[in-house]
Amino acid sequence: MANTVHASTVSSCSIFGITVDFTNWSKTIESAEVRTSKHPPIELEREAGKSLRHMFDLPMVISHEDPFSLRIRYKESFGMKTKDIAFDPDVIFLVSSASEGQEYIKSHEEITIVVALSGNTSAEQSEQSISTGQSHTLLATTSEIFRSCPQFRILVIGKTGVGKSSLINHVFGVDTMSVAHDKSGEASIDDEFVSSQNDRFVLHDSKGFEPGEQDNLKIVRDFIGRRSAMPDLKDQLHVVLLCFEIPRAGGRLLETGTEEFLESKRDGTLGKVPVIVVLTKYDMLIERMERNLDEASLDELSDEEIEELVKNKAEAELRDTCIGPLEELAGSDIPHATISTAKGYTETLTDLIQITESCVNEHLVPEAAVMTSIAQRMHPGLKTEALIKVSVGKQKYWKALASCPKFKNYQIQDCLRVLHTDIVDVWNFRDPHHHLHSQEFRELMMNMVDKIQAGSTVDPTKTLTFGLSMVGTIAGIVSALAAPAAPIVLPIAVGAVLVVWVHEVYKMSHVVLQRFMAYIMHLTLVLQTLFIVSESRELTRRAIKLAVNSYLASPISGEVLNKIQDYDKQLTILERADSDTLDKIEEMMQFYKIDAAQISNLQANTSHVDLSSDEPW
Repeated sequence: MANTVHASTVSSCSIFGITVDFTNWSKTIESAEVRTSKHPPIELEREAGKSLRHMFDLPMVISHEDPFSLRIRYKESFGMKTKDIAFDPDVIFLVSSASEGQEYIKSHEEITIVVALSGNTSAEQSEQSISTGQSHTLLATTSEIFRSCPQFRILVIGKTGVGKSSLINHVFGVDTMSVAHDKSGEASIDDEFVSSQNDRFVLHDSKGFEPGEQDNLKIVRDFIGRRSAMPDLKDQLHVVLLCFEIPRAGGRLLETGTEEFLESKRDGTLGKVPVIVVLTKYDMLIERMERNLDEASLDELSDEEIEELVKNKAEAELRDTCIGPLEELAGSDIPHATISTAKGYTETLTDLIQITESCVNEHLVPEAAVMTSIAQRMHPGLKTEALIKVSVGKQKYWKALASCPKFKNYQIQDCLRVLHTDIVDVWNFRDPHHHLHSQEFRELMMNMVDKIQAGSTVDPTKTLTFGLSMVGTIAGIVSALAAPAAPIVLPIAVGAVLVVWVHEVYKMSHVVLQRFMAYIMHLTLVLQTLFIVSESRELTRRAIKLAVNSYLASPISGEVLNKIQDYDKQLTILERADSDTLDKIEEMMQFYKIDAAQISNLQANTSHVDLSSDEPW
């Protein structure tokens, strides 16, 4: 254990060489040089084929604070261009500290860069790493998804004032996104709106279709056609949200341009990209229905019965003024959602997200559907579903937790690192300081596995049903622990010596399988609790500590361990456990996930947590 070095405690890292392969890149690199703040630029030598390389006589030493990049010069049709490719020193340090003989491999567009982090890396080894596409570095499954589709791409269509900005801000958990047009009322549909508070989606905006205006209809059709023809998933359009404010009785929903647009979708002109009709400001319709009620007829009705009556009247008017005309024009299978961003209408937005994910999953590739769930920040159940898709859909680590050959010769903490990254990436919190990826939080979760395993006292005969009663329990614990005065004290010390087993080399065993399953489930459920606490706000260490304590104080943490231990006892042949283990993890995730109806209940019953201040781990 004394020989284990963590990236967070290493002050410097030695780089012995760097190789650049651009065989698959359409452009030709004329030169490349390594650039840091403490060394003069070092030019790479040209190798055979489309490759550049330099091995240092003395290793180049960098620290965490050193900017480290590769500057390449390449030919374009109109002359030479320069591109800087930056490296993240923290990632290089993690790779370097994992074990001896490491290489760090970075892909940028179609360029592969191999950084040698030990002195015994030969040219043949570097070439083999490039040709096989394999690295000594364990890479998370989400990194593969983000490489092909780093952002969920949306086109939102609707007139100014219909509620587009409010919709986007609520669904994606940002408070800075604005899709208002400029003073002239014009905006380019090609403009990309990206928020620094959530970089997992990119937005395109169109002002809608005014009566008698054909130009914008052509612009939107052409844009969808161009995006659909692009070869890379990251550049394609993943969904179109067509927004209308719900009209009053007798009002007209669809203008001529909108009708032509929907006809284009129905006849296949717009291709496979899903188009979802979004009817906004549902709360105003409900208020109109309430004002028009005959009070004399309500005397003997309960509040619940009155609420149901109002909803039924609203649905009837929606059918007459919106849904009927829409289906008559576009077909009965046109997806649509009725939403409001007002308080108390969360479930309408989670319904829209669910419809969007289903449509994207049906019409596009699975990676786009996963990105739908990752980008949104309103529906925790879809986060769990996306994590299941990540685990089931990739033949990598998740498919073979009991016997994963990728983990061979690695310490268990390195194997847990990639699983941790997958889970955190899917939840996509607003975490600009990377608290959830920090070494402190990773160590906290590893120590949690050991603590719960050693101290579980849950009665296995008393299984909790995770419904509204369990949601209420979590809400009560969060509220009780969220007192603003005193710092939150974790029952698991952060920064203490890690438990011994995380330094062991991975090997197949019942104990290792239990620990891997426990880490996955505890982390997933801690983040689900954090989802309740944070409400899409910027994360602080205090918020994370509150979520950890709330989870540990709940009966769920011990119950999860009992389920895992019971499952392990039933395994007679460990070598055949892989698919069964994944099924068991999926079963537990489904059992404990919070659905759309429960999140509304939680928001109503959980005290607002002040995240304006932070505190040390």
